Amino acid sequence: MLSMTFVELLITRLQKLIVLALAGMLAVVVVLSTVHLGVLIGEEVWKPPRGLIPVQGLLEIFGYFLLVLIGVELLETLKAYIRKDVIHVRVVLEVALIAMARKVIIEEPNTVSSLTLLGIASLILALAIAFYFERQAKRESVHT
Repeated sequence: MLSMTFVELLITRLQKLIVLALAGMLAVVVVLSTVHLGVLIGEEVWKPPRGLIPVQGLLEIFGYFLLVLIGVELLETLKAYIRKDVIHVRVVLEVALIAMARKVIIEEPNTVSSLTLLGIASLILALAIAFYFERQAKRESVHT
């Protein structure tokens, strides 16, 4: 029978390999998304009247920009995990806050129920509170 330490080592290495593969694939997606965002901005600027982007175009660009930013933050999370085998709570909270900001920007308030908007607001408040306490805990650990 295989020793438990060998099995644990094998699983740990397999886990690292999977995370590296995910990071590589995510990096490709982020690069392609950034190129697509540039094309989207170029198309919006080039449409008549040239140089002016309509509000709907701006909302689409900002939503896509935040989507690319989420990908960058996820890469940061994977990088931290590869380095230290830990997922940093702060980075996860930042990704969640960015995702909720994107949702708020791309959502049409007239087409969404009041209950859904209340839920989104509650999630943002909960994430902000969690982010605040995470920062406070980090400050207290530095001062002690």
